[in-house]
Amino acid sequence: MTELSKKRPEFRNINAFKDLTTYRLPAAGWVSILHRVSGLLMFLLMPFIIWMFDTSLSSEISFETFTSAFSAGIGFVPGWFVKLVVLGLIWGYLHHFIAGVRHLYMDATHSVTKEFGKSSAVVTLVLGLGLTAVLGAKLFGLY
Repeated sequence: MTELSKKRPEFRNINAFKDLTTYRLPAAGWVSILHRVSGLLMFLLMPFIIWMFDTSLSSEISFETFTSAFSAGIGFVPGWFVKLVVLGLIWGYLHHFIAGVRHLYMDATHSVTKEFGKSSAVVTLVLGLGLTAVLGAKLFGLY
């Protein structure tokens, strides 16, 4: 059989409703997607971050306004929702930072193997969620 008569591979488009629900993404893929999501989250909530920073540092009265936002809320937004948004920001920052350090380490040491990618991705996910849980417990007053 000649090379021209061999069957060539067939590539198909992915159906987002059928194929993506059954596709199992590896841990490194989840870290990559969540790295982008956390960066977008921090970018979109940048006005809220700037407001929090400005309100917390302007004066003692504005600091009281800042701290009351976590218990009484801001306008029609309840305090528990403000805490959830801040918890999302905490996760976004921690995950983005840890995943960024992971990528910098892999670039600096040329540690680009499948095993290291999987293990460092699992460490990134566990550290990000663990530190978020600890800081979230402090945010919600558990300790």
